[in-house]
Amino acid sequence: MDTVIKNYLEQIKVGRKQSYKNLSLYPLLSTYSSGLEYLLLDEALSQNLMEVFELDSDGSVPELKVANKSPEMILILDGEELVGAKQNRIVNTTILVKGDATIVIPVSCVEHGRWSYDSPTFHSQERMMSSNLRAMKTEQVNYSVRASGEFRADQGALWDGIAEKAERMAAPSPTGAMAAIYDKEMPSINEYIKHFRLIDSQVGAIFMINGRVVGLDAFGKPGTFSKVFKKLLESYSLDAIDWYDPDKEHKALKSEVTRFQKSAFSARAETRPSVGLGTDFRLESRKITGFALALNDQVLHVSIFTRSVGRNTHPADSRIERFSRRRRNRRG
Repeated sequence: MDTVIKNYLEQIKVGRKQSYKNLSLYPLLSTYSSGLEYLLLDEALSQNLMEVFELDSDGSVPELKVANKSPEMILILDGEELVGAKQNRIVNTTILVKGDATIVIPVSCVEHGRWSYDSPTFHSQERMMSSNLRAMKTEQVNYSVRASGEFRADQGALWDGIAEKAERMAAPSPTGAMAAIYDKEMPSINEYIKHFRLIDSQVGAIFMINGRVVGLDAFGKPGTFSKVFKKLLESYSLDAIDWYDPDKEHKALKSEVTRFQKSAFSARAETRPSVGLGTDFRLESRKITGFALALNDQVLHVSIFTRSVGRNTHPADSRIERFSRRRRNRRG
């Protein structure tokens, strides 16, 4: 692993576990602070300091144009959803946009059945793609970056993943929108998130579902994590709801966290210029997939996931296994 990312991860302390039902998190604590000043996506859009729109009048599914109208940098996070224009999209990787700059960013569609304008520009619903779909997308983007240098995902696989999740969770949408799943499950998500809290010096968390580590998200300073904690927690809660089995209990052991950290520390890191400012790191090992973004050796965001087993499954997930059996039986 690159020294910049390894040094950042090694100085983090793991806090006391918080749990509700089948979702647990271990807070990540640090005195590290990047010292970088920037706005986040939701802040910039709400203050009309940024515009996001289609590449041109015809549009391009895997690309959007971002105009930063502020002298401050803007940090856009992997998996954040942009709603409107010709179809809803999610961002393929974390990007730092220079002040007073316009750039093209890589995105993926999360609304299969619409390709027509419902607004001239995009807005935010303060929502992220669910954690398991982010993990799947990260593997795809890492492969694309190695193969072609482009931050592209497998659009068909993501559409399939959203459709399968919507069917499992009984959240149909005429346009196949990921948003419909969140809208349907929001009461349950709210029940989950009220059992978790931020603590002092928290820069991130390691999340566990059904006793297994699914992912880590950590940031360059506590202030950033405090602003995105709720939307991150919602994204992991959605998967916990999807994978919940009331007949099972799962211990979220700290030893699993330690194993995950060791896998992360041993990951290969490939570096290249980011889409915006800074250096992009692609992190891979046999057990994990992830990425990081740093500017001038100051870490902005690290995201690491346990490798998926198949395209949209989780080995501890009996609900998905039952769904898969039903699909096979129908085809037979």
